[in-house]
Amino acid sequence: MLNVGIIGCGSIARQRHAAEYKNNANTTIYGVFDVSRERAEAMAADFGGKVYDTAEAMIADPAIDAVSVCVANAYHAPITIDALNHGKHVLCEKPMAISLAECEAMYEASLKNGKRLLIDHNQRLTPAHKKAKQIIASGELGRVISFSATFGHKGPEMWSADKSSNTWFFKKNAAAFGSMADLGIHKIDLMRYLIGSDVKTVFSRMATLDKKFPDGTPIEVDDNSVEILTFDNGALGTVTTSWTHYGEECNASTLYCEKGTLKLYHDPRYSLQIIYADGTKVNYELDRIQTNEDRQQTSSGAIDLFVESILTGKSSVLDAADIVKSMRVVFACLESAESGITVNL
Repeated sequence: MLNVGIIGCGSIARQRHAAEYKNNANTTIYGVFDVSRERAEAMAADFGGKVYDTAEAMIADPAIDAVSVCVANAYHAPITIDALNHGKHVLCEKPMAISLAECEAMYEASLKNGKRLLIDHNQRLTPAHKKAKQIIASGELGRVISFSATFGHKGPEMWSADKSSNTWFFKKNAAAFGSMADLGIHKIDLMRYLIGSDVKTVFSRMATLDKKFPDGTPIEVDDNSVEILTFDNGALGTVTTSWTHYGEECNASTLYCEKGTLKLYHDPRYSLQIIYADGTKVNYELDRIQTNEDRQQTSSGAIDLFVESILTGKSSVLDAADIVKSMRVVFACLESAESGITVNL
């Protein structure tokens, strides 16, 4: 039985990490910490565990085997590295960190201490995405020629614990970046995972189009972005992100291949659809994409995979070693948006 600690008790911790640890037969929620004592106590009341006064106190406790890091982006690296150096396994929320140097330092700390470090890129684990990976890898549709992927919703203030436009997601010092890294990292990583190739060049445009702080001033990070990615194997496509999809959330992807088109989460019933070059259509009723409005979410699979990885010592598709490569693309996109030119990786 693993004793786990949860650092940060916001919405993602409550609805994903705590709920899924509680349903895993191999884990006990031993402790929680949040800068808001009230939030931490509410989490402990609902899911069990003691409330720690500081993250450092939890990390230093030898009774804790593993931790979930669910805090603001700026604190991912220092907390994760501290936990690894204290002999804890770590599951860290995305984006991995706010600089490439921090991402690499996190990975190096996991190697030095012989501990598992997984990053919560749960889109790799959805049934439709796993099936799509199999189909593309089999060669059934030939090579991926181009693609488009979109992730947009109403904004993190609708999801975060404080439910306010004063959320840390909108502040540069805490979040570091906006919709591109919050949502785009999922799609950038997913395209790398599905296509099975690394990104060669990026061209990015980011903008703050609508989101404002309570006083009416624009937020400090982007609320919309468009990225053009070219892969080593020649695939070309776009990743679009938005915090201003006020009518309906979109988390869909389309991959255009030599022998047909593969559509993911376009249809509410059929999460994977294939339209072959001859017009034949095949629909797969596998699952439905989880949305921020959905409060009865099924397991993301990330917690179970993290626990399995610890108990067996086996590598996983969420290992930091591969996620660092996706983060390199994110930072290249930031560089491109700032410089206005295409960036080569």
